[in-house]
Amino acid sequence: MRILVVSDSHGKNENVKKAIESAGKIDALIHLGDVGYSYHEIESMSRVPTYIVAGNTDYIPELKDRMMLMFGEHMIYVTHGHREGVSMGLSTLRYNALQNECDIALYGHTHVPFLDENPDDVTILNPGSISLPRQDDRKKTYAIIDIDDFDGVSYELHSI
Repeated sequence: MRILVVSDSHGKNENVKKAIESAGKIDALIHLGDVGYSYHEIESMSRVPTYIVAGNTDYIPELKDRMMLMFGEHMIYVTHGHREGVSMGLSTLRYNALQNECDIALYGHTHVPFLDENPDDVTILNPGSISLPRQDDRKKTYAIIDIDDFDGVSYELHSI
């Protein structure tokens, strides 16, 4: 199972399209919010199951604030992160993931890529922003999660 994870596209779907093309074959796409009103276009572009949560700039009633997704034996907590206060720290995000029996937590909001792999607790991943990066090198980034047939997980951060 190969999952493309993007965040904070802010309506710039051409960057999401570049990530889809760069990622190669994927089995699912997760967008972590601040998607913009043309989110249906992303669902059409991906041609795989697509999961999108609402960000702090999304005012789309059909988008949920968070969701839990099962891939193989892994439960993934999916949120934009603004309601968990991720700009001030990750403890609430980690707690919410554990409360929902998730071993992986995905968030966006900060526009800065982050990965803390912890197979004994909760792995926390932020793919950064596909459109408006804030880290020093200002690369537009996305992530790939690979879950193999034995439920081993690997994480990669990429730029377009």
